Amino acid sequence: MAIRFICLALGSATLAAGAVAQESAQTVTVTGRTPPSASVAGFDDVPLAQAPFAAAVFNLNQLKDAGIGSLADVTRLDAGVNAAYNAEGYWSNFTVRGYALDQRANYRRDGLPINAETALWLENKQSIEILKGTSGMQAGVSAPGGLVDLTVKRPVGTLRSVTLGGQQAGTLGAAVDLGDRLGPDGAIGWRINAAYEQLDPMLHSARGTRDGLAAAADWRVTAESRLEAEFEIGRQSQPSQPGFSLLGSAVPDANTIDPRINLNNQPWTTPVVLSGNTASLRWTQRLASDLKFTAHAVMQRLRSDDRIAFPYGCSAEGSFDRYCSNGSFDLYDYRSDNERRGSDAIDLNLSGHFTEFAGEHRYTIGALFTHGTARFQQQAFNFVGIGTIDGTSVTPPDSTLNFDNTDRDERSTELYLRDHWALTPQAGLWIGLRHTRLDRSSALTGGSVATSYTQSFTTPWLALSYQVNARTTVYASWGEGVESNVVPNLPAVYDNPGQPLPATESRQLEAGIKGSSEAFDWAVIAFDITRPMYSDLCAALCTRTLDGRQRHTGAEASAEWREGAWSLLGSAAALRARREGAIDPADNRLRPTNVPERSVRLQAGHQFAAWPGSALTAGLSHEGSRIVLPDNSISIPSWTRFDVGARLMQRLEKYTLTWRVGVDNVTDRRAWKESPYQFGHAYLFPLAPRTWRASLQSEF
Repeated sequence: MAIRFICLALGSATLAAGAVAQESAQTVTVTGRTPPSASVAGFDDVPLAQAPFAAAVFNLNQLKDAGIGSLADVTRLDAGVNAAYNAEGYWSNFTVRGYALDQRANYRRDGLPINAETALWLENKQSIEILKGTSGMQAGVSAPGGLVDLTVKRPVGTLRSVTLGGQQAGTLGAAVDLGDRLGPDGAIGWRINAAYEQLDPMLHSARGTRDGLAAAADWRVTAESRLEAEFEIGRQSQPSQPGFSLLGSAVPDANTIDPRINLNNQPWTTPVVLSGNTASLRWTQRLASDLKFTAHAVMQRLRSDDRIAFPYGCSAEGSFDRYCSNGSFDLYDYRSDNERRGSDAIDLNLSGHFTEFAGEHRYTIGALFTHGTARFQQQAFNFVGIGTIDGTSVTPPDSTLNFDNTDRDERSTELYLRDHWALTPQAGLWIGLRHTRLDRSSALTGGSVATSYTQSFTTPWLALSYQVNARTTVYASWGEGVESNVVPNLPAVYDNPGQPLPATESRQLEAGIKGSSEAFDWAVIAFDITRPMYSDLCAALCTRTLDGRQRHTGAEASAEWREGAWSLLGSAAALRARREGAIDPADNRLRPTNVPERSVRLQAGHQFAAWPGSALTAGLSHEGSRIVLPDNSISIPSWTRFDVGARLMQRLEKYTLTWRVGVDNVTDRRAWKESPYQFGHAYLFPLAPRTWRASLQSEF
């Protein structure tokens, strides 16, 4: 509540004062453009236009203009990033290049690994970076799609910003962003972010709250030494949203389904509560003009109460992967309270450059130590009756705790080397090498089915780039990634529960051409990723075994054009994802579920010369059809959505006011947005209906 009152009080006072301020006699606008780079790949001193990898960087202004309020909304900005079970009130899930990211392995915060099984708070983030492709050069264990990195806001000087915003049907929020530098020559800097939001989305029965508080500070001890510290606390409490599903063998007509219906609307429904505390400390020491030492540590503590009235299957028709033909389904009371997850990491590295071996080397050598834990209580998953897709059925609750969960411990030590070797002024060799030792253990919450194992592996990455001219670069790369798994701890299902499985190595080939100029940036990239697959062979019990591979071959294109008052930012992706080498030949050439074969994202803007900083914007999102069932017998059609927005900036004597307004899904398009196949069940999530949003930001 304290965060709420701070945000609302400061916001109201500041905006009231700004409303009576007088316009200044003269306004001077200075614009410039810094070539973006992506620190998530480990080569943050290299502009993306010259880097031999694919990445997307979304800065703070882009996120604000697009109305991005949660990590799940980032899928609207890049064609290579798609939704993978993104439910309201829950944590975000992505696919990148068709592979689902691992919440415990594919997410970073300022470059250090974190657990994303929570609602990641964005109000204190400066940008979101997405590395596409095999991520073995940056992660010892990870899914092959790529990495998501959240960069934290740091002190930048005098800063005073207050934002009030709202969204249809009744979401209201306030946020403050304050900072300054103190002492001789501004040696000490600080920054505070706080936000409170009353959640009332268009989705019915989903009211909740979200709040957070963050602080960051740095101390320039000397010209060669800097200490940085920051922390954040965040909490979200909101009922979640289960998906719709097939009705028998048919895909329900999206035009006849109200996308505002929430099937989690029983009288006994309680919210999903996701809270987290995160803190980090970084020391940077310049040892010489060409040598720098960095020690960077992060600590994360998460707590969650996961609860939902969960639709699952149709026992009346003997189908447990879909709903009944008449629109009914089996409904379960699911509760898993007091889930606790911890994550700690420390990275120690030396970086520098030298000119030996026929060229300049810019290198980083280091070690990353991580420790993760997960502690759970018993959970409830109890049949409570029959529900219906019109959302009107009522059943009694049953919160009896009768299922074990799995507690986990993990430690890893990663030794790594990265080197950019300038062979000639035009040609560069890029080398990445990471050796990982992994120690994992797990057991059911009752202590049975205990497992412990150790694995070691090395993941290399190699790229060659050539700068054709000052504006064009071509490159080719090859890399590996590793995943490590055990058979699920389900003695009633598997004949080998908890058994460690051999680590699997994914491989990627990638080639691209990139161009950059003052008015036009572009890139065309082709890739080929193969990933070994496990599947279950079942008789009385199931055995999990290696069963062929997934192969994803595709191409991505992106461009950003600026000419006078006009700008256009777009990306497109084409993907051929297929199964190969399966034990059952009938499984070969099958497409994975919930992966579109094509995606397009466009954002257009027009700035007004009379009002510097003001603009009209329009966005388009298109995705091709998605497979619903693993046997490829059913799919959902493609869809296209349009968004529009406007930004008006007023420069007053002591204030700058930025008004933003937007309409998402302006044509109120009805369609199935995604088709995740989760927990052995097919689900369908609809596009959100037409939604208005508006905000007012005051800087003073």
